[in-house]
Amino acid sequence: MVSAEGGEEGTRLVIEAPATAAATALGDSVSVDGVDLTATEIANGRMTFVAVRETLQRSTIGRLAPGAEVNLEPALRAGEPLGGHYVQGHVDGLCRVRSVERDGVSQRVSFDTAPSLLRYVVEKGSVAVQGVALTVTAVDDATFGVALIPFTLSETTLGTIAVGDVLNLEVDVLAKYVERLIAGRIPSSS
Repeated sequence: MVSAEGGEEGTRLVIEAPATAAATALGDSVSVDGVDLTATEIANGRMTFVAVRETLQRSTIGRLAPGAEVNLEPALRAGEPLGGHYVQGHVDGLCRVRSVERDGVSQRVSFDTAPSLLRYVVEKGSVAVQGVALTVTAVDDATFGVALIPFTLSETTLGTIAVGDVLNLEVDVLAKYVERLIAGRIPSSS
């Protein structure tokens, strides 16, 4: 990242990423650490985005400092193959790294998050942490875990996380839709 200007009312982010910028047009969505942002300026290998209050309150975007590394991913275009998990770039909230353990060539990471988000996390389901789609390996009443493969460790910012870090979390949107659809069909116990 090149710069972050503003405050809690809104922040203007400038990110240098020549390859991503070359493939991005004004108005395109780009996931920045899992947050779907709209490109408002593109020039000289740099993209500019504006993060509004809602985004700043729900995510870590407002904590970014010049020089910070971020995960970037352009939006999937209609007709392109879907080669991973179904995620939207709509951060639901935050999670905190509880543990990081080496497991052969991979790392097992566990996270704490709010019960209101954990309810949408299931073993072998998907989540996105810092915009990186991951398969859930374990869930209990307070935490969920993932296994980070060597490629993820070397190609994303997840390779540098540490216990206590606060990260962006997107839970399974399909689970939220199912809950919403069946909520009106379940008889009230009152």
